[in-house]
Amino acid sequence: MDSEGNKRAAVFCIINSGDHYLLLKRANDPNKGKFVPVGGKINPYESPYQAVVRETHEETGLHLSTFKFCGVLTETSPTNYNWVSFIYSSEIEFIPAPHCDEGELFWIHKNQLKHLNTPPTDWHIYQYIFNNIPFVFSAEYDSCLNMTKIVDELSGIILQISQKKE
Repeated sequence: MDSEGNKRAAVFCIINSGDHYLLLKRANDPNKGKFVPVGGKINPYESPYQAVVRETHEETGLHLSTFKFCGVLTETSPTNYNWVSFIYSSEIEFIPAPHCDEGELFWIHKNQLKHLNTPPTDWHIYQYIFNNIPFVFSAEYDSCLNMTKIVDELSGIILQISQKKE
């Protein structure tokens, strides 16, 4: 049972074929209507690697054998949206976008990613993955779940801070 404010653990897999990325347009909350990598919660007694294998298969039907660990994202808010996510990537041969019960999968060209409706953390993650840079990101949100800051914990660099309008 989740206690309010406790971090929940999840995994995500950024699947690509060349310059195209397989993303899920989510049908449910959180991030309903946004384009996200496949993934989900880590089950009890499951490692992040086991979870990424399972979640990728559940959402795409693919039996992928190679995953590369890329980094960690922590998300903190004063609401019940608090996560630690382990991010993986996997390169595959191009196939038609499979069916998914969690929304619709699309192949998106790398150049379109910045212009998609994605969670605010994702563009930072994509840039690090494109450049093969490991990361540990900490994202902070306000009570309306607007990201107020994201920090690269490995370098101490603040990647983004919101410009609040008064």
